[in-house]
Amino acid sequence: MAQSSPPPAAAAVTVTDTPVKTLQVANRLEKFKTTIFTQMSMLAIKHGAINLGQGFPNFDGPEFVKEAAIQAIRDGKNQYARGYGVPDLNSAIAARFKKDSGLVVDPEKEVTVTSGCTEAIAASVLGLINPGDEVILFAPFYDSYEATLSMAGAKVKGITLRPPDFDLPIAELKAAISKNTRAILLNTPHNPTGKMFTREELNEIASLCVENDVLVFSDEVYDKLSFEMDHISIASLPGMYERTVTLNSLGKTFSLTGWKIGWAIAPPHLTWGVRQAHSYLTFATSTPMQSAAAAALRAPDSYYEELRRDYRAKKDILVRGLNAVGFNVYPSSGTYFVVVDHTPFGKADDTTFCEYLIKEVGVVAIPTSVFYLNPEEGKNLVRFTFCKDEDTLRSAIERMKAKLHRK
Repeated sequence: MAQSSPPPAAAAVTVTDTPVKTLQVANRLEKFKTTIFTQMSMLAIKHGAINLGQGFPNFDGPEFVKEAAIQAIRDGKNQYARGYGVPDLNSAIAARFKKDSGLVVDPEKEVTVTSGCTEAIAASVLGLINPGDEVILFAPFYDSYEATLSMAGAKVKGITLRPPDFDLPIAELKAAISKNTRAILLNTPHNPTGKMFTREELNEIASLCVENDVLVFSDEVYDKLSFEMDHISIASLPGMYERTVTLNSLGKTFSLTGWKIGWAIAPPHLTWGVRQAHSYLTFATSTPMQSAAAAALRAPDSYYEELRRDYRAKKDILVRGLNAVGFNVYPSSGTYFVVVDHTPFGKADDTTFCEYLIKEVGVVAIPTSVFYLNPEEGKNLVRFTFCKDEDTLRSAIERMKAKLHRK
């Protein structure tokens, strides 16, 4: 029987034979690089630096909340949750909001649970902003704001809050609002500066929004970390609830940033858009963590009082230390961030200074130029966080005292 000849051997292909393709990204995201937080955290690991850059605690959240999550898992609460939140959490959010703001909201029609506040922001923007709509940001701003607005095709306008007090330049805001302005994205207490918008400033913003039929997306994730004054939700001001989406989360208040439990509170006509976008972003959020979040939000007032005391002590350690090192330290009334002027140390800009600080001193800070539409406006400023244990804060200060010298 004749034997068939073997097939010809395939030509060997090496990786170098395959053309290298240029990295692909949609035009709307082309300007946005790897986030500054990822960049600085990677450098921190490489150089063994103390990370006072990214805003996540190096200590754990309360035991009663973790135990509630464990119990929910054991009780079989492990399948998809209802898209806009498990009923118990929606009710707990509404009750907490009433206690904090005095506003009574319907947990079924006006509360939407999301996968962190970042998703609540995205759902609000994608659900309520059309391509070409103008949205006003207060710079410096959390970096996801601009990227999310870009994904929605919005036209971004920036109003710069300037040191030392980062006061609202109301005349600039009035001039920026046009017939095409759809929304203002507000953050109070404010990341990265620690500024808290005063009642007078919020009244000015509210008046302009009512007069010009403008929405507000109000990011209030640091509302329980207010040190110098009481936090005010802009939705509680006259004429504002009907045009405001209030955004918040569990992570900052309960030191559980990895759980990614957030929410949006808005009247039904705005909630509709938020929920439509949310349905096609994540659809639903972790079921057992929602059950635990409901338990967390029912914590007694004493929990929040102790939280502020602890963070005030941490803030005092960092601020005193930064002053002793030689920074020009700007006031911080809320959040767990402090902004400083780094120029006494002779570096050309914030990124150069932060790279030097990591590699030569062993401490991480965040350059703030990435939080501005015009990076030049932030080149003299860097941000430190104090959401770390006191020993870590003191160790970072000692490193800077030993190795940083004013020029």
